[in-house]
Amino acid sequence: MMERYALAKTRLGEIPEEQEVAQPYLDFFQKTAEFLLKTIQVMEKTGEQSLEELKKENRELYVDILPENYKTSYGNPAYAAEKLGEYGKLFSFLYAELRGAVVYAYEKRTEEMTQLLELFLEVYSAFAQEEIPEPEEMKGILTSYVNDYCQDMMERRIREGVDSELTFALDLIMKSDLSDLRYLYQYGEFISENETGVAEFLNSLSQEEIDDMASTYTEGYRIGFIMGRKDITKKKTVNIRYNLGFERMVKAAVLQFEKMGLKPVIYRHAVHAVNKKGQNRVGYTGGIANPQYDYDHRQDDALFLDSDFVKRKLRAMQTSYEKYKDLAEVHGGPAVIETFGEAPFSPEKCEQALSYSEAQQKLQIELDNESGQIVNRYIKGDERSFTIIAYPVPEIGEKFPEIFREIVKINTLDYHLYQSIQQTIIDTLDTCEWVEIKGQDGNETDLLIHLHELKNPEKETNFENCVADVNIPVGEVFTSPVLAGTGGILHVKKVYLNGLQFKNLKLVFDCGQVIDYSCTNFEDEEENRRYIEDNILHHHVKLPMGEFAIGTNTTAYVAAEKYGIGDKLPILIAEKMGPHFAVGDTCYSWAEDTAVFNPNGKEIIARDNEISILRKEDLSMAYYGCHTDITIPYEELGSIRVIDDDGEMVSIIEKGRFVLPGTEKLNEPFGEK
Repeated sequence: MMERYALAKTRLGEIPEEQEVAQPYLDFFQKTAEFLLKTIQVMEKTGEQSLEELKKENRELYVDILPENYKTSYGNPAYAAEKLGEYGKLFSFLYAELRGAVVYAYEKRTEEMTQLLELFLEVYSAFAQEEIPEPEEMKGILTSYVNDYCQDMMERRIREGVDSELTFALDLIMKSDLSDLRYLYQYGEFISENETGVAEFLNSLSQEEIDDMASTYTEGYRIGFIMGRKDITKKKTVNIRYNLGFERMVKAAVLQFEKMGLKPVIYRHAVHAVNKKGQNRVGYTGGIANPQYDYDHRQDDALFLDSDFVKRKLRAMQTSYEKYKDLAEVHGGPAVIETFGEAPFSPEKCEQALSYSEAQQKLQIELDNESGQIVNRYIKGDERSFTIIAYPVPEIGEKFPEIFREIVKINTLDYHLYQSIQQTIIDTLDTCEWVEIKGQDGNETDLLIHLHELKNPEKETNFENCVADVNIPVGEVFTSPVLAGTGGILHVKKVYLNGLQFKNLKLVFDCGQVIDYSCTNFEDEEENRRYIEDNILHHHVKLPMGEFAIGTNTTAYVAAEKYGIGDKLPILIAEKMGPHFAVGDTCYSWAEDTAVFNPNGKEIIARDNEISILRKEDLSMAYYGCHTDITIPYEELGSIRVIDDDGEMVSIIEKGRFVLPGTEKLNEPFGEK
């Protein structure tokens, strides 16, 4: 391998001065060769660098895709198509794939670096011939690379998810002087003012404050196992996911998890098309240099996604999990630190970007379904848990320190107070089988939710009393509705889902499933529908309502109004600020047969719906591999009322305020007793 690397490196160094390839292709090869040579310099560097040198190095590695340069970047499919014609999509794919060299350089992964260099040189050699290859020939080179290394890529990714012996990030966290921000630049991630700003702010806090933040997070994970009646002592590892800058908190969490008998598994978000999850970043990450770049390349696997690849990837997953089955068996699940506050992103349409055909959409659904089953066989859903907590980043505004402290307060609200009030709401909800939700002030929501029948109300309930464990902060009661009879219109004027803005989002439900949908992000109605299909429906013909919940965290809502950050809050907090509805799997997917109880001892029986129950007959029909929460904010909420068999109604919320006796304290943050 070292011989191959040396040969590739030498050959690469000759390209910037060569003229063997004709224009317009030569420009791509020379610029990309220079980029790859920079990554090699990083991989081979020795000695310490100053903070300014590291900042300069970081910018040089990402400068090409920054928003101000993106119009003339080969990472931009539109520019690549403009310059390279019918080859544009292929070269833009190649460019995005080669950017993985940054990761390999910092992690000193010579083998994967060599593979990328050889791919680049193979394409270069093909275009250095008297007759350049046809687009299909070039596509063949790229797909051969994917197929040749699919097994290796999958095996590495699966090992990263369960093996605590892979310690690249852990070593940076535990061994670095975290007061010296040079450590941030050792990851190879893009470093923005958000990452440095968070690190500087955390460095201003006392160790006690850091430990308290970490404890809220780690205790939430531990309590999640207790509430789910799962045995945490069977587990040996926990996956920590975070944004760079939070290392002081993560370091404290690592020590607290170790006291629980859990070693950290910390892996980076995927950088290659084989393992990417659209534009979502699963794993630790730095700043996003350009969200439009990520969005444009979210379906790069359309280049090679066919039935043969699906089989190859599933086979690679199966053999890899079998190889690491002992590690997978003792893995406890993810503990996630999310961030929010970045400028809202509404993507622009790029016609030249790779995108799924209708057939590929079906293949992707099949792949997600089958891969979900494989994961669940080795990391069993009824034995694992998770927790999620969120904090702001400096981009949220000048009052970042004040907002951060407010979020810390929200994350540690009185567990027992909310538990008591929410039980009052649940007791009322459990008296009926129907709930009506209506919007106000231009919100067109008009929904009827069908609840499960309680055969033994003394021992059974429909709603989980959710306080601060797996979903921090406190503040919701939720259920999985009966699909038959559930229907109507869900409308939100503006909402952010997975970092993407949706304007006037409308979903129409019939028999509990989405049958129609629209938004007003784009002028073209069909483009709006594709936007929803890509990012909410995930190409399923229909998706069920997997969850109905009532958020009770009015403190968070008022804080959002006070600081004007409602449009920047993550769904983790936003879902606690009004009723929300999830499309996709239920809250209990893969663990429906595990009994779940509220603190009062009642069993939550609404763990299935008519689709998830199909797992008993055909597992492939039961799950969708997605769960997207959509919240109606209080100011758009007209009413939530329960309806009894005689048609009589009892109000829980009217005009955005809690009116059910026993819930009045929730209105106090509004300034109302």
